[in-house]
Amino acid sequence: MLSNLKALLIALGFCFFLCGFNISPSFGQHISAPADRKDTRGTGKTTYNSACAGCHGLDGRGSDKAINISENEQIQRLSDAQLTDIISNGVPGTGMPAFHTLNETQTRAVVVYLRSLQGKGDARSVPGNASHGKEIFFGNGECSSCHTISGAGGFLGPDLSAFGAGAPSKEIRDEIVKAQRVPPQGYRQALLVTNAGERFEGIIRNEDNFSIQFQTKDGAFHFLQKSDLHSIDRLDASLMPTNYGGRLSAAELDDLVSYLMTANPNASKPAKPHKEEDDTE
Repeated sequence: MLSNLKALLIALGFCFFLCGFNISPSFGQHISAPADRKDTRGTGKTTYNSACAGCHGLDGRGSDKAINISENEQIQRLSDAQLTDIISNGVPGTGMPAFHTLNETQTRAVVVYLRSLQGKGDARSVPGNASHGKEIFFGNGECSSCHTISGAGGFLGPDLSAFGAGAPSKEIRDEIVKAQRVPPQGYRQALLVTNAGERFEGIIRNEDNFSIQFQTKDGAFHFLQKSDLHSIDRLDASLMPTNYGGRLSAAELDDLVSYLMTANPNASKPAKPHKEEDDTE
């Protein structure tokens, strides 16, 4: 079985599947054992969003860094046991390492969440009016000021084109009305002041010990050397509002959730496999 999996992984470039799982033991120790499948999916989503979304996207559809793991039919046909074995033990000779820092519960949770991205999770029902939800998204909800759907909208937040394609309505609703948020890497606000007194307010997209890639709210990118900065004021607040539970009525929330669930009609269709050159940086 392992030899067959190895051949499949090499063909698909599947070693990128867990390229983002650079998880320390301390991270794993803070995740408690889930009580049921719903809790398991939530745990898997937390792990996935923290470690994998940077390469595979929030919806698992891939990027220039990694392959599509939510729509590829060959990956969908792998059994849960096969996926678990790949995560836990790696595949020798493919560049896919073993992730011994993930315990059995965490590994199972990631697989469960991946299945939900593949449309194999719990049955879903659309709770409201998707057309009105679109009006809210681009209107009084102001979601489009940061988020994009199908190429329309803002750029400071993640693309939500397929965000709701694989999740139950309650899970999407809970994410919208969440009162406390910790912005992920790449979406953290900051105020930068240069040695010359120039001020930049926006998002830290990337940084290392010496430089910062920064995007201001007008969409412009700036590559700044830390030695040229007088101060870096990192803001803990998320760009995503935390008052949607009171800002929108229950019916409006149902409509917005319905729009997110149906915004990408092609999300359930298998995507064409990436060409081999697309699987490498």
